Amino acid sequence: MNISRRDFNKAGLGALSLAALGAPAMAGPEHLLRKPIPSSGETVPVVGLGTNRYGVGDDAAKRALLKDVLARFHALGGTVIDTAPMYRSSEAVLGDLIADLGIRDDLFIATKVDREDGADAVHAQIEESTRRLKTDTIDLLQVHNLIGWRDAMPVLREWKQEGSVRYIGITTSRARQYEEFEKVMREEDLDFIQINYSLEQREAAERILPLAADRGMAVMINRAFGGGRIFEKVGDRPLPEWAKDFGCNSWAQFLLNYALGHPAATLSIPGMTKLRHVDDNFGSAHGELPDAAQRKRQEAFFDAL
Repeated sequence: MNISRRDFNKAGLGALSLAALGAPAMAGPEHLLRKPIPSSGETVPVVGLGTNRYGVGDDAAKRALLKDVLARFHALGGTVIDTAPMYRSSEAVLGDLIADLGIRDDLFIATKVDREDGADAVHAQIEESTRRLKTDTIDLLQVHNLIGWRDAMPVLREWKQEGSVRYIGITTSRARQYEEFEKVMREEDLDFIQINYSLEQREAAERILPLAADRGMAVMINRAFGGGRIFEKVGDRPLPEWAKDFGCNSWAQFLLNYALGHPAATLSIPGMTKLRHVDDNFGSAHGELPDAAQRKRQEAFFDAL
């Protein structure tokens, strides 16, 4: 049986329903697909959590829902959580919820800097992020959309050398920044890049992703769903039967598997604010990812819609 993301959301299917459909989302965390960070060899699950919608402030009801999502994400073996100061109160909300759940030691927390007013401001922003996230160590610190990267990179290297930051990188979700992004990748010694890549937005595969592989940089994929517009394009169509060849049971898994199937991709960070999103997306963290021929077939299928 195949279901679309729209049907999935409408029906409110949970983990048990996914298991009945044959989806592997509730397999044990020990069976999660993991990929290595090239600079260290440390492995991370291929599905992480994006949190640009976690800025709910002090709203108790909304925090309770997000706490349930974080608990499910952790129970399924998720570790990588990506956030940023510009996501309103997301860092503070995450810091509180992670502390309440007592799961900090199991997580890989990534956040960002985005200051353009000098090194002192970058230092201050990192200090504030660690306070909000209630952590002594940031696993991955990234320059957000290349904002102030020339001032920020020496600061990031300093924090890494001191051991308060484990990995450093840069991010973008804008194709117009790719030329400068590539320049920074060539000039700087980075552990990670974060880039937009999906069936709808494939430009990163032309130069950015191959360069990351050549430079030994892990790749965190954002916008694997193309900002959600892809779901409008596929509509209520059933999944093609051949999608089962690489374990897809929903359109979300079809799209995530495409992005994760690129040889340079390390993980993707879809936004998840509902339990059903976690269960659905984690279907891509088990089984097989599409090979080059299968990914070409996905592209042809999508382009023909």
